[in-house]
Amino acid sequence: MSKPHIVALGGTSRPESSTGRALARCLAIAEDAGARTTLLTGEAINFPPYELCDPVPDARVTHFVDVLRSADALVIGSPGYHGTLSGLVKNALDYVELLRGDARVYFDRMPVGMVATAGGWQAAVSTMSALRTVVHALRGWPTPLGVAINMGAPGDPLDDADPQLRMMVEQMLWFLQR
Repeated sequence: MSKPHIVALGGTSRPESSTGRALARCLAIAEDAGARTTLLTGEAINFPPYELCDPVPDARVTHFVDVLRSADALVIGSPGYHGTLSGLVKNALDYVELLRGDARVYFDRMPVGMVATAGGWQAAVSTMSALRTVVHALRGWPTPLGVAINMGAPGDPLDDADPQLRMMVEQMLWFLQR
């Protein structure tokens, strides 16, 4: 695979959230390794609540699903809200159901890195666990390393997490080369 397409999705309704910044760092690492990238955060994933029966047509949802169809690998990031992923991220992941009839169902055979940010370790780690559960349910292949970031830690937690983010992206790219 000469130029894989790495997609990062998640964050909050604020594109410059700590989760959005962590996802952007992952994509910068992937770009440095020769990948093409797409970031879906903020308004790009702020959809109406998902309804299994007859979802309301929405150009943002159509774009989201088209981007996921073109992805070779994913990074999913969520802030820890009350110990689990945010409603915004969960709702966006619910729209992955629109891929159920595709040749590659959901995230089947796709490496998926995960990033969880929170104001403490407990919420970051429990959010990471919830993300792994969702990725497994969507047939994705979670990277061995997922990155939990305690945004309440002293210093610059995103800078401190950079080596882990790099390792996670390298694991995704290694998987794609196989």
